[in-house]
Amino acid sequence: MAESPDPDKRMNTANSPYPAHDDGGRDTSLERGLRILSAVAETGETNAKNIATALGLPLSTTYRYLKTLRSFDLVEEFGGRYLPSSRLSSWSGAATTRSHLLDVGNKFLRQLSTRSGRTSVLAVREGRNAVCLRQVAPDEDAEIAFRTYEVLPLDRGAGQRVLLAHAPAQIIAEVIAESRHTEETLLASLHRIRVDGFAYSQSELGTGANALSYPVTVRGEVLCSLTLAGRSERFGNTTAASLKPVLLEAVEALRAELLEVC
Repeated sequence: MAESPDPDKRMNTANSPYPAHDDGGRDTSLERGLRILSAVAETGETNAKNIATALGLPLSTTYRYLKTLRSFDLVEEFGGRYLPSSRLSSWSGAATTRSHLLDVGNKFLRQLSTRSGRTSVLAVREGRNAVCLRQVAPDEDAEIAFRTYEVLPLDRGAGQRVLLAHAPAQIIAEVIAESRHTEETLLASLHRIRVDGFAYSQSELGTGANALSYPVTVRGEVLCSLTLAGRSERFGNTTAASLKPVLLEAVEALRAELLEVC
């Protein structure tokens, strides 16, 4: 039986990455629900207004479908922000990947810090932020070291910007809207990271702390960033250049390890 016409008029979705499929120019209820679920899953964290705008749906319709998705434990809502539920993450394998990163992280970071003599950091993206999942810091860098599970801004610091450079367009737009950097400056920085394949930052999060970071990509998806950092007086441009081969070797070793579980 055909679905009753939806009283809400659809907006223009020409720029939406989530295509409609029905011949009448209107999604079925199932298609709308799946498109909204895809939007939440792909951005990692967003709000109803952004979803509605991206999909060309009325806000009231978007809230109605989000409520249904919440009732089936497919999305979670915290303070007006919607995230994929742990149930959905476990289906996608994200929980397995995160668990494996935690298991192998210390081994890789200790080896990396031993070889480089610098702080090593493993970070992941959580919505519009980065999280320091694991870190090993020598005594010389104790004052600039992150805390384990510390939440970090995506627009500042090499390890965080590497993650932002490979985030969905909607996440990038939301971070830009709240960043202290201008849109032009941040977009240029992200483009350079994608071209060069790495990021280098100087005193962006902590005074006198520099960092070099590469993404760890598995099957086309950036799962985390691997970073070397240190006090600026012992981590200048020359040192960063000399440490690139060491960091790249660690990135490849971690990628090979993750390929077995992802």
